[in-house]
Amino acid sequence: MQRREFHHLLLTSAALGLAPLSLHAQLALREGADYRRLSKPAPVDTGPGQIEVLEFFSYSCIHCYRFEPLMTAWMRKQPKEIVVRRIPVGFSPAFEPLQRLYYTLEAMGRLADLHERAFKAMHEERERFNGLEAAAAWAAKQGVDRAAFTQTWQSFGVSGKVKRAIQLQDAYEVDATPSLGIAGRFLVPGQAERTLVVADALIARVRQA
Repeated sequence: MQRREFHHLLLTSAALGLAPLSLHAQLALREGADYRRLSKPAPVDTGPGQIEVLEFFSYSCIHCYRFEPLMTAWMRKQPKEIVVRRIPVGFSPAFEPLQRLYYTLEAMGRLADLHERAFKAMHEERERFNGLEAAAAWAAKQGVDRAAFTQTWQSFGVSGKVKRAIQLQDAYEVDATPSLGIAGRFLVPGQAERTLVVADALIARVRQA
C-alpha cells in the first residue's frame, strides 16, 4: 500500500469514528520492516489480562518531538488493559541528564504539564539539559521548587529508574527513537502515524494468542 493511500485510509477511518482494528485486514505487516520480533522475551511489569506498551524516546530526538502529539492522543484512547509507559533511552552517558529530567518530573507529579514543555524547550527554545544545573534552572522557571527538584534528581529512586530504563532498552534491542515495545515480544520502529497502526495490529495479535 502506498503511503498516500494508507494515510487516506487512516484519515477516513478517523473521520468515520472507526476503531484502528478496522484497518488490520488492509495492513500487511512486514516482519523486519514494520516491526521486529525480539530474539528473546523482554520483562514486562503488568498483571494478567494486561498488555504493556513502552515508548522509547529522548527529549533530544526531533522525531520523538514530532511523534509526541500522535502518541499522546493514542494513549488517551486505550482501554485500561493496555498499560502504556514512556522510557527515556540512554544510548550513552550524555543521555543520562535527559533521563533524569523525565524521572524527576515524574516523581514530582509534573509530567502532565511539563513533559511537552521539555520537548518544546529543547527543539524550539534551544535549551540544553546537559546536567543538573541547566535542568534545575529551567524547571524553576516553570514554577518547580528548585531545591526539591535537585533532591529528587539525585535520589536513589530516580537513579534506579534510569538503570531500569537502560535494561529495558537493551532487552528490547532498541537502536533508534521513537520506538514502541509491545508486550515484551515486539519492537516497532518509528514510522510516523503508521507506527501506531502497526502497534494496534500487534496488540490485536497478542490478544488473540
